Amino acid sequence: MVEQRDIQSQSPSGFACLRCDLALTLGEYDEGCPLCAAEGHAANLRLVFRGAASGRIVLPSTDGISLGEGGTPQIEAPDLAAEAGLGRLSLKLEWCNPTGSHKDRMSVPLLAQARALGAPLVVAASSGNAGVSLAAYAARAGLPAEIATTPSMPAGARRAIQAYGARLVEVADSAARWEHVGRRVADGAFAATNYRRPAIGTNPFGIAGYKVLAAEIAAAGLPDVVVVPCARGDLLSGLLLGFQELGRGMPRLVAVEPFPRLARVLAGADYRESFPGKTAQLSIGGDTVTFQALHALRESGGMAVVADDEAARAAQWRLGRAGLHAELSAAASVAALFVLGADGALAGRHAVALLTGSGAGAMDDGVPLTHTPPIDRRGTR
Repeated sequence: MVEQRDIQSQSPSGFACLRCDLALTLGEYDEGCPLCAAEGHAANLRLVFRGAASGRIVLPSTDGISLGEGGTPQIEAPDLAAEAGLGRLSLKLEWCNPTGSHKDRMSVPLLAQARALGAPLVVAASSGNAGVSLAAYAARAGLPAEIATTPSMPAGARRAIQAYGARLVEVADSAARWEHVGRRVADGAFAATNYRRPAIGTNPFGIAGYKVLAAEIAAAGLPDVVVVPCARGDLLSGLLLGFQELGRGMPRLVAVEPFPRLARVLAGADYRESFPGKTAQLSIGGDTVTFQALHALRESGGMAVVADDEAARAAQWRLGRAGLHAELSAAASVAALFVLGADGALAGRHAVALLTGSGAGAMDDGVPLTHTPPIDRRGTR
C-alpha cells in the first residue's frame, strides 16, 4: 500500500524537455519542446517542481476532480509465472479504475489543467479507453468534451462516451482523427491526446498522473521487470518519471507492441518514421513512435517486445483460465513475458504485467484497423 508520505501535491514551476533538458516556464506547448521542434525533432516535456522533497512522487493539483481512481489491486499469478519461466508474476489490475482502464489516472490532472486554463472544450482522439475516460472526467469537471474516433471504435465505448454527455465525432481513419483535433485546438480547445506528427505524446500534466502507479508497484516490492502495453508511450513515460522520483531503484521497463515499431527504432530506425501494421489490438495500434517511449526504455535499460494478435489471444486464454478476462491489448503484456521467458532469461525474476483494460469492455472486436473501409462522415466545426 502506498504511504501518504510517498506522494505530495504541488504546483509545478515549469517544464523540462525529455530530450535536451531545455528549461521552460509554465505555458502551453502543444508542439512539445520548441527547441527540439526547431531542429526537426519531436520531444515531449516533463513537469518540474521546485523544492520538492526527494524520494516522493510529486503531482500537480487535481482541483478535487476524482472518481476514486488509483489504488488498483496487484495480485499474484504463480501458475502463470511457472508456465512463463518466471520466479514471480504480479498482475496489476488497472481495469479496476472507475471507467475500466489505466487512462483514468491520466484524465484527472488533464481535466484539472483544462479547467484551470478555462478551456471551452476538451478534445481527444481515441479508439476506446481514453475517450471513455476523458468523457467521464470531463463530465465530472463540468467541461464539454468531444471525442474523435473511427468506425472501428467498439459499440460499448461509443455508448459510454455518449452516456457521459460527450460529443462523438466519427472520421475516416486515424490520421483524420488527429487532423480533427488540430482544427479544434486552433479554435481554442484543450487537447487531451496527441494530435501531431511526428507524434509527441499527451500533455505532461496527464502523464504526471501515471507516476502514482510506479509508487503502487514499488510498495508491493520493487520488481525486476514491468511490462507495459505501448502505443505512444504515455504510460511508459509516466512510470519512468515515477520510479525516478521515488529513487528506490529502476525496474527494467518492457514495452509490448503488436507489430515492430519501437523494436525497429531500437534496431536503428528513426523514431520519426511511420511504422504501419495491422492488428486487432486497438488500444495499442497506430503507426507512430514517440521519443518519450524510446527515452523510457533507454533510461531503464528496457526493451520492446512484439506480441502479435495470435500471441495476445493465447495470453488472453491463459488469463481466462486464471479467472481474469483481459482486453486483447492488455493480455499482450502477459504474452510478452512468454516471449521473454522462452529461453530462460526470466528465471527467478519478478515481473509485473499491467492489465490495462478488461475484456468485458469489448475494446477490441478482433477486426484489424486497416480492414475497415473509410466513410464519408466527418465532424463539422
